[in-house]
Amino acid sequence: ARQEASGGKIFANPRNAAAGSVRQLDPRITARRPLDMFIYHLGWMDAVPLKATHWDTLHFLKSLGFRTNPQNRLAENLDEVKTFYRQWVARRDDLEYEADGIVIKLNQHRLQNELGSIGREPRWALAYKFPPVEGATILKEIQLNVGRTGTLNPVAILDPPLAIGGVTVSRASLHNQDDIHRKDIREGDTVIVRRAGDVIPDVVRPVLSKRPPDSREFSILEKIFDREKGRPACPSCGAAVFHEEGEVMYYCTNAACPAQLQDHLQHFAGRTAMDIRGIGEQMSLVLLNSGLVKDTSDIFYLKQEQLESLERMGAKSASRLLDQIQKSKIRPLSRVLFALGIRHIGEEMADRLAARFSSIDELAAASYAELITVPTIGPKIAASILEFFSVERNRVIIQKLKEAGVNLKEDRLAVSESWPLSGQEFVITGTLQSFSRVEAEEKIKALGGTAKGDVTKKTNYLVVGADPGSKVARAQALGIPQLSEDELLQKLGMKILE
Repeated sequence: ARQEASGGKIFANPRNAAAGSVRQLDPRITARRPLDMFIYHLGWMDAVPLKATHWDTLHFLKSLGFRTNPQNRLAENLDEVKTFYRQWVARRDDLEYEADGIVIKLNQHRLQNELGSIGREPRWALAYKFPPVEGATILKEIQLNVGRTGTLNPVAILDPPLAIGGVTVSRASLHNQDDIHRKDIREGDTVIVRRAGDVIPDVVRPVLSKRPPDSREFSILEKIFDREKGRPACPSCGAAVFHEEGEVMYYCTNAACPAQLQDHLQHFAGRTAMDIRGIGEQMSLVLLNSGLVKDTSDIFYLKQEQLESLERMGAKSASRLLDQIQKSKIRPLSRVLFALGIRHIGEEMADRLAARFSSIDELAAASYAELITVPTIGPKIAASILEFFSVERNRVIIQKLKEAGVNLKEDRLAVSESWPLSGQEFVITGTLQSFSRVEAEEKIKALGGTAKGDVTKKTNYLVVGADPGSKVARAQALGIPQLSEDELLQKLGMKILE
């Protein structure tokens, strides 16, 4: 109501309103919005022993003045959990906020530590979702959107738009062609739509009794077939479409495809890729809309005067961005391979490829038989690499990177047992003052060590920076030594910052 009265943009839903409020660059805007929160977990605490149970910890947090949810309950068994769940399925509209389910947690911290986590997903907590809210409308058309990795993603265009759970839905996910065929969804159908997890709109099923008599089964290949070229073509750029046998997704083979370029540009400049600070979501869009960047390699050909001509970009900002771009040219080959967005090539796989092939030219010339000799590379990954380097536009991008002076080679010195950190595995948690986490991991690898994201029994050291996370408790439970930032710098042979 306040936004409407002031002529501002109306919030779509509480989730977006909260996320948008905490991301404001101007803290005064955030301060004017009546945000509130419940505390559900304790991340770290000094000087005071941790309580034995999650339930006792919540009471401790409440005693300190933190707000905990008054609906929290301690259940003695799963039957009590199910009863609690059924009560809130019936009463969910009584809450003063939106909720899409309950979360079940193991109470004993000892058991939580024993189970651990997979990435950011704890094994000791489980989301128990409420049934989604559904509605019916007409599926006017199935469009194909191109994702960052080139996937052709079918999207349902709904007309009239549907109001579900306080949100007006005009587009909904259809996942892939196999899912469309399994549900027998067709253009012109009346369909049942729900918000999966009360967030993502999803087409559940068609209402067959209302199906038009002239309806036809949907085919992605038929939708994208280019009669002039005599083959399926990307709906955005017209490039060839690749489909691997046994997979459900179709892919645009052009790394410079406009439809995927903004996301790809953000990925390319991202912290774990080329780490070009200053090129985020907004700047990516500005560079593309200005015509200064038509593919990722164009970043390295930007000029001071070109950047200064952009809206809200002064001489100092332009100079800082060019400095970041220049620094990124010396990133190791593994980071460049990850940045290129080759399908199936994540950070670890990029490391393996860079260790096996001394340059991007050597990788591009590798045969299928050579690729599958690399540990953990199977037929799918090998085929994806071959497909990427077979596309002319991708080869042009690589040539432009080479001419711009971007590092496309890797030192092929084998890791020696005499290297300072050979055979040692590190995990970093919290914020480091001397360098970023990515830079620290690179320095560890350069001295023969390995850097992982999760604490396991194989971890040799946990490096603890400022505001660490739950990895500290996991390391303590496993008896893994902890290093301060100063101790890490000593191991790296670097000077400690005063």
